[in-house]
This record gives sequence, structure tokens and C-alpha cells, in this order.
Amino acid sequence: MESYGKKVQRFLHDIRIELKKVNWPTKREMLVFTSIVISAIIVVGIFFWFLDTGFTALLKLIIR
Repeated sequence: MESYGKKVQRFLHDIRIELKKVNWPTKREMLVFTSIVISAIIVVGIFFWFLDTGFTALLKLIIR
């Protein structure tokens, strides 16, 4: 049976091996992916803002 220290050491070693297998994106790819995500967040935010504004106006018409 392995000791706790050996288990941690083995775990960290396995992590290091797995990280070497990762296909890391280039700087250009990272900029493109980040801009796509930020753009999508802005578009969805604007969509929900319009939706909220519309429902608020509709609710005000119904209540008054």
C-alpha cells in the first residue's frame, strides 16, 4: 500500500504527463476564441436587455 506522500507524488507526476499531451492554442487562436466568446456574451446580453425592456413595458401597460 502506498503512503499518502507517494500518492500525491504519483498524482502530480500523472498531471505533468497529461499536460504534455494537451494541444495548447496559439496566441492568435486564443485571441480569436476570446473575441468570439466576448462577442457572444455581448449579443446575448443585448438580446436579454431588449427582452426585459419589452416585458417591463408590456407589464406596465397591463397593470395601469
